[in-house]
Amino acid sequence: MTPETKLTHHRHRKFNTKDTYPEQKLDNDLCQAVVTRGGRTIWLRGQCPQNLDDARNVASHDPVEQTHKVMQNIRQLIEECGGQMEHLVKVVVYITDVRHREAIYRTMGAYLKGVHPVSTGLVVQALARPEWLVEIDGTAVIPDEMPDEMPDEMRDEIPDVIPDEMRD
Repeated sequence: MTPETKLTHHRHRKFNTKDTYPEQKLDNDLCQAVVTRGGRTIWLRGQCPQNLDDARNVASHDPVEQTHKVMQNIRQLIEECGGQMEHLVKVVVYITDVRHREAIYRTMGAYLKGVHPVSTGLVVQALARPEWLVEIDGTAVIPDEMPDEMPDEMRDEIPDVIPDEMRD
């Protein structure tokens, strides 16, 4: 996401993991809640380190390479559905080894810079294939109208939880 891109959903209580997990080398823009209004919801299946077209696994057991493929798949699917990464509102991250957490989250964070989705992370015993180290599912909401195009009468109906600067 570029710095000049305006987020289309209200991100409530934004934070960065470098502040909440200072002992780890993470730099992920997240938030505690996302408020959406209307729009089209994209529910993504858990994405694994394999090609979308032929379901071939990436030829690597490296958590960074696997996470790159997973996030590329997420971005591709959102774009194919008419959205952009800044429409991503939630991710759930499943990893098989807590020792890979920093590498996986650093890699994922590069794709989420400035997006601030809500995020849940789980360490699981295994994924569907033993060579997979990470799986990420997500939810994106494509707004009906971008905030700059929103009619004034609609702006007045935005819930109070959304700060005034999001209304203009």
